[in-house]
Amino acid sequence: MKNMGLKTKHKLPLACKIIYLLTAVSIGIYIAFMNITPFADWFNRTVSPVGRAALAYLTNWIPFSLTELLLILIPLWLVLLCVIGYRNFCDSWRGLLTYVGILLSGVCVVLIIFVWNFAAGYYGTTLDKKLELDRTAVSADELYTTAEILAEEVKRAEQEILFLESGESVMPYSYAEMNDKLLIAYERLCEKYSFIDSFSSSVKPVMLSEPMSYTHITGVYTFFTGEANINVNFPDYTIPYTAAHELAHQRGIAREDEANFVAFLVCAESDDLYIRYSGYLNTYEYVVSALASANRELYKKTYSALPATVRAEEAAYSKFFQKYKENVAASVSQTVNNSYLQSQGATAGTKSYNMVVDLAVAFYRASTE
Repeated sequence: MKNMGLKTKHKLPLACKIIYLLTAVSIGIYIAFMNITPFADWFNRTVSPVGRAALAYLTNWIPFSLTELLLILIPLWLVLLCVIGYRNFCDSWRGLLTYVGILLSGVCVVLIIFVWNFAAGYYGTTLDKKLELDRTAVSADELYTTAEILAEEVKRAEQEILFLESGESVMPYSYAEMNDKLLIAYERLCEKYSFIDSFSSSVKPVMLSEPMSYTHITGVYTFFTGEANINVNFPDYTIPYTAAHELAHQRGIAREDEANFVAFLVCAESDDLYIRYSGYLNTYEYVVSALASANRELYKKTYSALPATVRAEEAAYSKFFQKYKENVAASVSQTVNNSYLQSQGATAGTKSYNMVVDLAVAFYRASTE
């Protein structure tokens, strides 16, 4: 018979103590990333790929996004944790503090995974230096020249693409087939640039893509599950480029502008017309957006020269996005993402996505010299 007069002597489990020790070590490693670029490069090329690939392989067989499922189950997890805490640890202050210590160790596991698998990518040598590009200030004329080159590539691809009456283009295969085509392109790119990891993985279409669209998130790489998740509610032409972007994160390209540029390089490397169309058009949009701010007349000149089908695609996208443009979820998502990126050294925050323009201009500047 249970003696109700005795209190359980709660102790922090050994596993939690080990986790806290690893957390301290991880914090030291993270500080080293911030201060020693060669160390961050070495870690991102030797240690982190093992963890990234392992997580990708472990979750790759799951036909849905594990990340999405975990998020959906958050209310259930919270209730379950409260019940466990109430039944087993609330008999004393010591018990309560022990339980808090156990819960915090769970948070620390996520921190450890972040540091060992992904964080080094934020502090290593920048992509422009790896590619030996001259990333200097760009002029309106250079933006226009780059936009024209990209527009020519878009024109070459759009001639064999199916467009609906609504103006939207149609991706002519499944997401799984798209994934296979992107992996082939990644294999080719890895042969050129050894700093990009090479392994097989799958992008995961998000089931709740429609609600996700209100956050303006088109895709997300979750380092603690190793999954590259994509919002499939967005128009087809954005999806291959978004998928390539998230696969870039999965391969250790942490900075957003660099993931955008690697996505462009991957799409350009593909034999598939639709993937090339996606890569060139999405990059073109970044460049002409910057051009519109720098020189409105040059912007109008290049944009008006686009094929009618592509301008219709752009109009269809604007119409689609209008529904999701202004809402609280988008504001919260923007604030959280901005804070996260700034905490990882990206002082421009979410504006760093647009900095792919500098890389695109530098890339084509180098190709014409």
